[in-house]
Amino acid sequence: MIPVPVVVTVLGGWCAVYLADTLLKSSNSLKASYEDWLLTYGLSVSPFHLRWQTALFNRQFYNWGRWKPRFLYLWFSIGMVFGIVAMFGSVILLGKTLLQTLTQMLTEAPKAQNDRMLQVVVSVPSLGLCLRAVPGVNLPVSQLTYFFSAILISGVIHEVGHGVAAIREQVRFNGFGIFIFIVYPGAFVDLFTTHLQLISPVQQLRIFCAGVWHNFVLGVASFMVLFLLPAILFPFYYTGVGALVTEVAEDSPANGPRGLFVGDLVTNLQDCPVYNVEDWNSCLGDISEKSQVGYCVSAATLQQLSFPARVYRRLDGTVECCSNNSLTDICFSYSNKLDSHLYACLPARKVIEASKVCRTNTDCHKDFVPSFCVTPSLENQTRLIRVKHPPHIDMLYVGHPMHLQYTVSLSSFVPRQNFLSIDLPVVIETFCKYLISLSGALAVINAVPCFALDGQWILNSFLEATLSSLIVEKQNRELVGFLILLAGSALLAANVALGLWMVTAR
Repeated sequence: MIPVPVVVTVLGGWCAVYLADTLLKSSNSLKASYEDWLLTYGLSVSPFHLRWQTALFNRQFYNWGRWKPRFLYLWFSIGMVFGIVAMFGSVILLGKTLLQTLTQMLTEAPKAQNDRMLQVVVSVPSLGLCLRAVPGVNLPVSQLTYFFSAILISGVIHEVGHGVAAIREQVRFNGFGIFIFIVYPGAFVDLFTTHLQLISPVQQLRIFCAGVWHNFVLGVASFMVLFLLPAILFPFYYTGVGALVTEVAEDSPANGPRGLFVGDLVTNLQDCPVYNVEDWNSCLGDISEKSQVGYCVSAATLQQLSFPARVYRRLDGTVECCSNNSLTDICFSYSNKLDSHLYACLPARKVIEASKVCRTNTDCHKDFVPSFCVTPSLENQTRLIRVKHPPHIDMLYVGHPMHLQYTVSLSSFVPRQNFLSIDLPVVIETFCKYLISLSGALAVINAVPCFALDGQWILNSFLEATLSSLIVEKQNRELVGFLILLAGSALLAANVALGLWMVTAR
């Protein structure tokens, strides 16, 4: 849930801004000067909405719009085709997402959120966000900077596309602006509406599709940077040797004198090699899904290390044979030819170090030395994981694998020099991922034929360009467009509502 202090701060801040605006506008002595000040700086204030518009960048926009006319014509023509395809594609995508979400709601064991094609949980007019992470609900506070920066950049690139395309089509450009809606930043361009109405539907399509097109290009560019990052940073960082620990949460079970520290290089989880962060996540996923591995211990060593202990069953049916306050001993289960349910309380580190990983006793037959495959007898979903991070002594972790994944941050990039920051590659990676996600989301949602989004104007211009000869009456074409927009709006609203419910209620 959203923290109460955050809600109080946001609501209190907006109330203070709106109250100050109201008082100044109602003051006889300050009203005129205050309104002149707002007008001079292009500011406007309304409930939960702050807007700034300026003509400072008009010359730059005109320079961009007149740069290489043939190239821009081809560029925005490709964008027009992409925008039309995206309009139809977004409807199909949202339709599949809605059906998938409804199916998950009706099943007893819904799939993880990561399996959904697209989770729409927030929709802001003129910003059009589809987000799988909502600030205060399931977005880490440490990543809010990435989140809002990516939103702002995606919005600016989107509006730059509209502005440059409009100038290319000889539509007057009045100004560029930035707004804040509650906590979400965005951008807009002010175009002369009369000029927009006078140009042809195809020219309108180039303008209306430019925002979606530029967001797609930004997403592709960010993906390319992310994909080529190892090559880009090769002179300063090397990869493929392990996962570098960049942060360990204070409440992490990996925190401690024999745990993980910032700068450690993890090379193995159990017998699963780790060459990068993807391997770390994959290994933890496999460990979580598969049964606990065992360790080969000779019969002599087993007899030497074990000591009598009382065996009892936990509430979940698993067996415990060690004292509850033991920090070094773990209950192990094994079998011999006579009994398949034997238990021994053993010092974990002595058993695991220099031991071969096994699944059955057959895996331990070597040099005719009688050996057993002893497996930790732990609670359901709990695993004993051996984490190798040389040259330090191996960390022995007991707990849920996902707790280790969530509380330890890692990077695939290892600095070649000590003075290089271990966080820089992570910052670039994370920011690129947010740009890909949010810019792509902005493109998808704005392409939906829905009221108040780019899809509304794309649809209207598309119908004018294609149905003028089939449906002669303009009023009938507008009726067709209205019905399609109504259906698209309902589809988007249903996805938003169910998305919010899936994120918050479940």
